[in-house]
Amino acid sequence: MPDILAEAFATEGLIWLVLAVSVAGLVRGFSGFGSAMIIMPAASSVLPPLEAVIFLMCAELVGPLPNLRAALRDGTPKDVGLLGLGAFVGLPLGLWGLTTINPTAFGWLVSALVLSLLVLLMFGWRYRGHLSRNLTMATGGLGGFMTGFAGIPGPPVIMLYMASTLPISVIRANFLLYLLLLDLLLLPILWVSGLMVWKIALLGLLVGIPNLIANALGALLFDPAAEKLFRTVAYIVIACSAILGLPLWKG
Repeated sequence: MPDILAEAFATEGLIWLVLAVSVAGLVRGFSGFGSAMIIMPAASSVLPPLEAVIFLMCAELVGPLPNLRAALRDGTPKDVGLLGLGAFVGLPLGLWGLTTINPTAFGWLVSALVLSLLVLLMFGWRYRGHLSRNLTMATGGLGGFMTGFAGIPGPPVIMLYMASTLPISVIRANFLLYLLLLDLLLLPILWVSGLMVWKIALLGLLVGIPNLIANALGALLFDPAAEKLFRTVAYIVIACSAILGLPLWKG
């Protein structure tokens, strides 16, 4: 254990990973999402693609737990279950794609996906139709694929819910439950497939401690009546994380 611990703390760019995870926890505690969009641009700039996904997953396993009880109360676990069912199908396909992608291309892909999502959200499109069973499962499947392939599980689900007319308290709760469920699905898939990098997993779990504290602080800042603030904060964080994660900053 001491050897693997030393290897974990010797990871290049550790200070930036800790900073990104702490900021991500604050934002996720407030909005229920956005953490991957902050962590992945930073992680993909210092870690290979697969290790970046593993780091994200383990750093996020512990952080949301203080807010889990409130999410189960405010959210719709049945819908989250449908999202998870779709994600279970999409995850392995995404992981297969992840193992074949070039690290620089991966960094561009992550930031491009995040910026594309931001533009769509800021244009204010809203989905007025019924969130059917098939639509929810298909969205979860696409989110699962993006989790395995780019480490960003949120975009399809964020588009679905933030483009809906649901109350932000329900949206926030469902985001939190869905993202936690994805982490729990991804862990055994990586383990069984032999893709787990244990020193990075350990590093993620350790960095999950400041993530947990930040999640709790972020939850204290959430106000169900402040929808405009909710969306504005989310948009600013998404934009900054995507721009800072562009591979061009690496020279």
